Amino acid sequence: MAPEVVDLNAKDVSMEWEQNIPYLEHPYFSSRPIKKGDDIFVGELGFEGENKQLIESFSRAIAKESFAEGKSKTDSLLISYKGKLVFESYYRRGRQNVPHFQMSITKSYTAFALGRAIQLGYLSMDDLNKPVVSFLTKLDPLKLCAGAEKITLAEALNMTSGIKLINDKMKNYKTHPERLKGQLQAQAYLACSEQIPAAPRKFSYQPADPALIMQVLESVVPGTAKDFIERELMGKMGIINYSWQLDTSGLPKSAAGSSFTSRDMIKVGTMVLQNGKWKGEQLIPKKFIKRAFSPITLSYGSNFYGYFCWYQDIRVGDLIIPCFQLRGALGQYTFIFPKQELVVVSTGHGAMGPMLGDISQKILPAFIQ
Repeated sequence: MAPEVVDLNAKDVSMEWEQNIPYLEHPYFSSRPIKKGDDIFVGELGFEGENKQLIESFSRAIAKESFAEGKSKTDSLLISYKGKLVFESYYRRGRQNVPHFQMSITKSYTAFALGRAIQLGYLSMDDLNKPVVSFLTKLDPLKLCAGAEKITLAEALNMTSGIKLINDKMKNYKTHPERLKGQLQAQAYLACSEQIPAAPRKFSYQPADPALIMQVLESVVPGTAKDFIERELMGKMGIINYSWQLDTSGLPKSAAGSSFTSRDMIKVGTMVLQNGKWKGEQLIPKKFIKRAFSPITLSYGSNFYGYFCWYQDIRVGDLIIPCFQLRGALGQYTFIFPKQELVVVSTGHGAMGPMLGDISQKILPAFIQ
């Protein structure tokens, strides 16, 4: 059986809590994962012609790696192929039932929550081109920086809001967190910025943009954003063993701060692979998923950014293969390869780690026939 932690309370999971998980004495590998009644179909690695030996060799190499202090240390590697989980492995702090702390992948989950609101009619796809402030009725427009009223939802989702915070203005909020409750958080971001330049704006990876999206979600759905995410997104996929910390605003954190198990990360990746569907139900509009993983903005190198999600063309030999990516610092990744019907999940602790390179050299070739 896969290693687990007994008496686990998912709400206690945090980056600090995970540091107390002892390393496994022996890694766990399975090329025939066990069906657990969690709506994940299972299969056998190699059954469809994929290179089983290549994956198992790579997995053993992960188990033997000894990274220097501060480098990534892989905790889990899971692979789903053609709709079935065919490989499951855990190392070091990895446990099957422990939600792994998620850094920037939380941004992607925030985007999916907004997509779910669109699917249910609380917003429309056309609303993505409307100003963020038009949904936040508690803001004081007289206190906003010049140009703040022009930032659209789509621009915030694409990290091109143009917000550039002035430190001297923001420092007062550090000693007065009550000034960031509710929509006051959005007020602070939009009031303490330099003038917002005209579009198109440069890509800038920052927490202000996802915070604005979470604020809009809170304002348009019935109840709270927290309850909406639990009921209408995670609950629909049977994801219950997770944690999502609250921000100073009282809303769920949007830049980093959620925790999910590796198996549940596979579920999210499978939902993306199925163009927003889960068990036949359209959870997120297909059009929204397409935009989320479109190469809208070149961020750096060969990395493109959509709606809080990444797109990259990966070269394997003479082939160029599209790859959708959810990324988080400390080594949290979900890779989706639509043409190969392949989802790869990796978790770790430390730095970002080598998995971004390993995926093209040591995993993807096993599934190219």
